[in-house]
Amino acid sequence: MNGLTIGKIAKQAGVSSDTVRFYERCGLIEPAGRTDSNYRIYREEDIVRLSFIKRAKDLGFSLSEIRVLLSLSHDPGTTKADVKRITGEKAEKIRRKIKDLTRILEALEQLNELCDGHGPADDCPILQSLNRESGGQCH
Repeated sequence: MNGLTIGKIAKQAGVSSDTVRFYERCGLIEPAGRTDSNYRIYREEDIVRLSFIKRAKDLGFSLSEIRVLLSLSHDPGTTKADVKRITGEKAEKIRRKIKDLTRILEALEQLNELCDGHGPADDCPILQSLNRESGGQCH
């Protein structure tokens, strides 16, 4: 049987062997063929697919979103507008997350400025502020 071992395909796609196995278990890549000695053997096309998944992950797409993108890429009825809609939605989610993280960062910086970093923790204005804002209640 001709093909690539898991180590070779992982290296060429820029991922680990564990990642290849994980994507196979998740159904993102087809199960590999096996040699007589039970080694996984992959096809050249699997490198392209793994590289696609890696690039999509690097852009922040979740595995379920990647699954949708992969299915669209193999559906002859897919339009550019279909793909553009998905990337636009992802970009909007990231913009909202950046806005939330910016707000959190500003709040943390304000809290950090309250404390001079000296003395016992029971007199820490950060802890006092957090306790005051939560009302001292467990939620």
